[in-house]
Amino acid sequence: MKTYNIFTNEEDSLPVGKADFLLAASVTRTCEIEGITQAGIPGMIPLTPTLDAEFITSQKVFSLGELAETPTGVPTPAIITRAVHNLTPFSSIEILNLGLNISPQNTTCQSFGISPSDSIVTGANIDARDIFHKGMKAGKSYELKGSYLILAESTPSGTTTATATALALGYECKNDFSSSFLNVPNSIKDETIQKALSLINEDMDKFEKLSHVSDNMLIFCAGFLLEASRRFHIVLAGGTQMAACLLVADALREDVLMRVKSDNITLATTSWVANDEHSDIAHILSLLSYKPHAVYTSFSFEKAAIPILKKYDDGEAKEGVGAGASLGYACANKTTNEELLEAIEYILYTQ
Repeated sequence: MKTYNIFTNEEDSLPVGKADFLLAASVTRTCEIEGITQAGIPGMIPLTPTLDAEFITSQKVFSLGELAETPTGVPTPAIITRAVHNLTPFSSIEILNLGLNISPQNTTCQSFGISPSDSIVTGANIDARDIFHKGMKAGKSYELKGSYLILAESTPSGTTTATATALALGYECKNDFSSSFLNVPNSIKDETIQKALSLINEDMDKFEKLSHVSDNMLIFCAGFLLEASRRFHIVLAGGTQMAACLLVADALREDVLMRVKSDNITLATTSWVANDEHSDIAHILSLLSYKPHAVYTSFSFEKAAIPILKKYDDGEAKEGVGAGASLGYACANKTTNEELLEAIEYILYTQ
């Protein structure tokens, strides 16, 4: 297992040392649009971030009797993150409740008085300026336990809200965002995004636009990383959603008179996102005002004894719950593909 730079495909790595793991868990009602996402159990999609938070913390779920999985049975990427922690423990695992239906049990969870955001079809109905400043305040006060921080997300239908967010801010990247689907439901996503964009106009400032078309996770994390990266290194754990988070931070830096400390930020994703023929994370990242440090890891389920796991290699699920950064963290700690595969399979066998 090796880690590569997204832009050059040359070998690269994450920082050395122990990492704190912080999961930004959030619900956007956009996920309740039928057929728009498969990131969770049908009819219970808003529960996915809660289950992910519980599982990476305890290797158990308490708010339901089973793990979140796609309709085809592909288990949540949380199994990857938890397996990495079992092999090379993070210095801490904490949850940011950025608007959940149900608060996760048996976790170290910070709440900020944030409610789930509404569907972007009718308007997200969030105070983007307030959410952004809450993120900045949290980033400024966060006390690092290890050597650096991995900031991950669990936000079903988040690639749809991320696309709408980027387009609302004027970025040209309509077809660049990935999906948890192998066969992306483009018609549903496109219709949703167009309805969202029809709610904004050029007279609105950036925060007003984001209040209609974005989600809590993107906005909060953008504020968080602007402040926190001034003090320590942050690895943004995720694919095109976290790339959009960087776009938001870059777009709003002038509004808050802050410089993006880009040399203290790395984006880490999976090979399934980096090599996805239906999306283009490298192009999204190229739209930033600086050249970011971005990596992916060559982990594969090719030799998995549990057949359903091979669907990851086929293009299902792809990323989430910090899987890409966790893989990079495992690689930096000399964990092999075989060791990690065995740890993941053990988790599934014992559920």
